[in-house]
Amino acid sequence: MRNHLLSSAIALAAVLSTPALARPMTEVDLATMKRVAAPAASPDGRWVAFQITETEAETYKRSTGLWLLDRKAKGAVPVRVADTPGKNETSPAFGPDGTLYFLSDASGSDQLWRIAVGDGGAPATQVTSESADVAGFKLSPDGQRLLVWGDVPRECTTFGCDAKEKGALVGPGSGRHYKDGVGFVRHWDQWETPGTYSRPFVFDLVDGRATAGRAVDGSLIGDTPSKPFGGGEELAWGADSRTIFFTLRKADRDEPTSTNLDIYQAKVDARIAPINLTEANKATDTLPTPSPDGKWLAYAAMARPGYESDRQVLMLRNLENGETRKLTDAWDRSVASIAWAPGGKALYVTAQEVLDHPVFRVDVATGKVERLKASNAATEGNIGDVTPLADGGLLYSRNSILLPTDIYLRDAKGKVTQLTDVNAATLAELDPVKVERMQFAGANGDTVWGQIVKPANATGKLPVAFLVHGGPQGSFGDSWSTRWNPRLFAQQGYGAVTVDFHGSTGYGQAFTDSINKDWGGKPLEDLKLGLAAAGQKDAQLDIGNTCALGASYGGYMMNWIAGQWTDGFKCLVQHDGVFDARAMAYETEELWFDEWEHGGPYFAVPEEYEKWNPVHHVDKWKTPMLVITGEKDFRIPYTQGLAAFTALQRRGVPSELLVFPDENHWVLKGANSVQWHRTVFDWMKRYLKK
Repeated sequence: MRNHLLSSAIALAAVLSTPALARPMTEVDLATMKRVAAPAASPDGRWVAFQITETEAETYKRSTGLWLLDRKAKGAVPVRVADTPGKNETSPAFGPDGTLYFLSDASGSDQLWRIAVGDGGAPATQVTSESADVAGFKLSPDGQRLLVWGDVPRECTTFGCDAKEKGALVGPGSGRHYKDGVGFVRHWDQWETPGTYSRPFVFDLVDGRATAGRAVDGSLIGDTPSKPFGGGEELAWGADSRTIFFTLRKADRDEPTSTNLDIYQAKVDARIAPINLTEANKATDTLPTPSPDGKWLAYAAMARPGYESDRQVLMLRNLENGETRKLTDAWDRSVASIAWAPGGKALYVTAQEVLDHPVFRVDVATGKVERLKASNAATEGNIGDVTPLADGGLLYSRNSILLPTDIYLRDAKGKVTQLTDVNAATLAELDPVKVERMQFAGANGDTVWGQIVKPANATGKLPVAFLVHGGPQGSFGDSWSTRWNPRLFAQQGYGAVTVDFHGSTGYGQAFTDSINKDWGGKPLEDLKLGLAAAGQKDAQLDIGNTCALGASYGGYMMNWIAGQWTDGFKCLVQHDGVFDARAMAYETEELWFDEWEHGGPYFAVPEEYEKWNPVHHVDKWKTPMLVITGEKDFRIPYTQGLAAFTALQRRGVPSELLVFPDENHWVLKGANSVQWHRTVFDWMKRYLKK
């Protein structure tokens, strides 16, 4: 296939808008840029609330507050609301009467608060005063009830109690004792506490205060929302304000090997056991989204048990007779979010599609899918937090590989307006960058996509930062990252190159599935062909002067490259990557992932794990490697990084090890992010000529 590059119009805009005295973006900029999240609209659409997380440049201490925008006010700018100095306010949501509810730790724990909007500075008042932290909440459509969730022991009949059951800490010593069949022992970055789960409770609201809560999970044992990443999208009120739908993962012996999330229906007043609506499907069912008229339940479902990256099809269930149909079965994309349009004749969903993450309109009657234009730029970028408005408009967040998240509005006629620009001052100071998309013939002749990000005004040859994404079922798409940020690499004077190799998302399910039992095969071929294609299309890229970097699966690929592509790079950066597939099979926590990827448990198919195991090729390692790991990483435990560093040291290969005792699979803390980037940039500078 003929190689092709698509230039981004955003790059030209960035060049034209940059002041004469610009400067390169730094790791401190990335750590301290304001982070916008959780946009919410009042019922009449006039008010938009959202949260901003700010980071102090000196201490890297972070705090989150709420901001409010009046769409009817001419020239309106966002204003801070419900601010308590030294405390955090998050998760805004409007009640049907326009009252703004939110979470705050102003009382010393995370509780629900409320404030009247446009009431001349009236103070916020506390709604809940529970002994457990409130992790999230949903208001009933009639505003009379409150759905709250948080970590609560099973023995508690209220939202939190002094539980007698101490989980694994049975005493008298400090040891954790896990019984046979317990399920997860540790998950993501936390040791499990058997008997304590994320549980849903319902409260009545009386004069702005929550009454005593009652659990709605019945005798179910498990987490709702699911851990570690589930949130409010997994719980919903029905239109009658008496029905709750929630996604739950059972906590039992099968928990580490099962992707069987189910959707349950609970009648708040009936006090009967929740009903499993998706019991017949042993794969994932999630994102319960009831229709405004209460007749339908939209949700997303996978088909293959044990496969976390299967395609999520938009489903529609008739709540009266239980009939269910696959609304997007003919559409080869995986639904990531769901929202009903006012009137109930359409649904808005988001899905990964060829580097972008756009919003789509799905017709309820026919299942027809229409991609919507929600950006004034040449590309859609990353659209999220989609909220349909009563007037036919959409409120949503957007970011791109060039720009961090802001809030946008698309009106009923398709006109797009940017409502916030919270990092405008910082972005105006930065040197411009240029973004290009490329496609080339990869393994098996399949079309593979990638991107090139480089300084817009650079002259001469550019050394290359070859960034390999994790997942592996993911995408280095047109989106902003606070961790692996191509723009930041480019602004250090590199040409940043990314490739969405076989196994990536947004190109159809067959392309995503193609990495199964082939971790070191087609993806490595794609990376080789992709780097060559980038060099052919952009002569400024010096691909013979390249450092490859990756985390998670990308980190695995660094270990694999070290033994398979030994003359390809001047240096490598390996973050939280698999070094020994056999050890990984028994050390990781979500066993379903590793066992699906390799066709079964290690003891059943050891040959599948060993086929692509980097440990067998250490004798060929010679490329300098920086190894990075976090001690709280239970996904790919830090022992994998230690083993890789030991192999490098014993081989006499130039190598360094950076260990974060307080980070998990990701580096999230501000000061740690700065240290990570400075260490990486120093390593690259040592080996790449400029």
